[in-house]
Amino acid sequence: MSRHNINIQDGFLFQSLKEARHMAFELITGKRLEGRLKRFDRFAVVVDTGSQEVLVYKHAIATITEASQSGQAASPPPAGAAGRKY
Repeated sequence: MSRHNINIQDGFLFQSLKEARHMAFELITGKRLEGRLKRFDRFAVVVDTGSQEVLVYKHAIATITEASQSGQAASPPPAGAAGRKY
């Protein structure tokens, strides 16, 4: 493997950071956190919720999705739908 390969997690987070996307973070406790990703490193992410910046350890995150304009996480496509032409 090349030293320049970026792992899938860092690529996803970097793109979200670069595009200042509004993201939804579902934590393993069931709590939902929405906001823009400010920074991340190997162990944690900093999320700007609009009212505060929150440090969240990555091991506490269950899922990360792009939040829709209505404030709900965007629905993932149905299983097996990737690459399908309708």
